[in-house]
Amino acid sequence: MIVAGSMIGSGIFIVTSRMSRDLGSSGYVLLLWMLTGFITVTAALSYGELAGMMPKAGGQYVYIQRAYNSFISFLYGWTVFAVIQTGVIAAVAVAFAKYTAVFFPDLNTGAVAISSILFLTWSNSRGVRNGKWVQLIFTSAKLLALFAIILLGIRYAFRTNVLEENFQNLWQASNTVVEPNGSVSVQQLTGWALIGALGASIINPLFSSDAWNNVTFIAAEIHDPKKNIPRSLFLGTVIVTLVYVLANLAYLSLLPFHDIQFADNDRVGTAAAHVLFGQPATYLMAALIMVSTFGCNNGLILSGARLYYAMSKDGLFFKKAGDLNSKAVPGFALALQGAWASILCLSGKYGDLLEYATFASLLFYIVTIGGIFILRKREPDAERPYKAWGYPVIPVMYLFVTSLICIDLLIYKPYSAGLGLLIVLTGIPVYFIAASAENK
Repeated sequence: MIVAGSMIGSGIFIVTSRMSRDLGSSGYVLLLWMLTGFITVTAALSYGELAGMMPKAGGQYVYIQRAYNSFISFLYGWTVFAVIQTGVIAAVAVAFAKYTAVFFPDLNTGAVAISSILFLTWSNSRGVRNGKWVQLIFTSAKLLALFAIILLGIRYAFRTNVLEENFQNLWQASNTVVEPNGSVSVQQLTGWALIGALGASIINPLFSSDAWNNVTFIAAEIHDPKKNIPRSLFLGTVIVTLVYVLANLAYLSLLPFHDIQFADNDRVGTAAAHVLFGQPATYLMAALIMVSTFGCNNGLILSGARLYYAMSKDGLFFKKAGDLNSKAVPGFALALQGAWASILCLSGKYGDLLEYATFASLLFYIVTIGGIFILRKREPDAERPYKAWGYPVIPVMYLFVTSLICIDLLIYKPYSAGLGLLIVLTGIPVYFIAASAENK
C-alpha cells in the first residue's frame, strides 16, 4: 500500500494531456508509459537485493552509504529533504487543495494545502498504526476507482470507434505549442528532434511513477523486511504500471486525441469521466483526486521522516531528528519535514520543483543501482536473502536507459536539469559544516 499509494497521486489524471501535445501521437504516449513502467519495475527488482541486505530505517540513504561513503549518502539525504520528498509533498498537497476548491471555492488553496500536510504529520506522529490504516483505506479506494474507470472506458471502446481512430497514424509524431495569444502551432517530429522530445516528455510519467522507493525508508518497522520489502517493491510497481497503462488506454477509448491534447487545465481524467458520467464527472473526479492525493501524501510523510532519522543517527542532520517520541516514531523529523513542505507550498515554485526533483531522483537511482555492482565485488559473501533478478543484465539495462534520459534532459531541458543538479551540489558545503560540527 505504501509503494502503490506513494506512486499514485495526481499525475495520472493530468500529465497525459501534456505528453499528447509534446508528441502528437497516441503510440509514443503509450510507449513512454510502458517504458517508464519497465524502468520502474527493473529498478524495484534491483533495489530488492539492497533492501534484503540492509533492512534498516533510511533505506536508500543506507544503501548509498554502504556502497560508497557518508558524503555521497548525505548528498542524497540533503536532496531528499530540500526538494525530492518535501517538494513532492508540497505539490501533492496543492493538488489536493485545488480539487477541494471544486466543492468549496471560497477556501484559500494555500491554507488547505498546509492544513492537509500538518494533519497528516500529526496523524503519523501518533504512531505507525495510524499511518498504516490511512494508507490502507485511501490507497484501496483510489485503486478501486481507477479500475472502475479503466473497465468502463475499455467497455466503451467496444461501442464506439474512438480508440480505432486514435490508433490511426500511430507513429506520426508532432509537437503542439499553444501561444499566449491562443494561437496553435504544430511542428512535425522526426530523427533527433523526436528523440529529444521523447526524452524530455518522459519526465511526466517518471514523476507520476516516482516515490516507489519510500517503503525502504521504513524498513525497521516492517514485519520480516528481508522478504517483504523486495515483495512489496515488485508487486507495488507492477500493479501501478498496469493501472497507468490501462488508464491511458481508457483515455484513448473515451476521448478523441485532440480532446486529450486540449483537456481543460490538462484534466484529462475529468474529461474522460465526463464521457461516462456527464456533468457529475467534475465532482466525482475531484473527489477521486482528493482521495488519491491525500493517500499519496500520507505515504510520503510517513516514509520521509525515517530517512532524516537515519541521517541524524550518523550525526549528519539535526540531532533531535534522531529522537523517537512516546509513540516510537521520529516526531521531530516529521515536524521538520512538515514545516519545510509547508513553506514550499507558499513558494509558488512547486511545479518547477517537481522537474528538479525528478531529475535529481534519477541521478540517485543510478548511483544506488550502481552500488549493487560495487557490493557484489566488495562483499561477495554478504547475506543476500534476495538477489537482483536478471543480474547483471537487468541492472545494466536500467543504468543505460536512465543515463540516456538524464543526458537528454540536460540537453533539451537544461534549466530544469541544471537546477536539479545545482540543488544536489548545494549539499556539499552543508555536509562539511555538519561533519565539522559533529567532530567538535
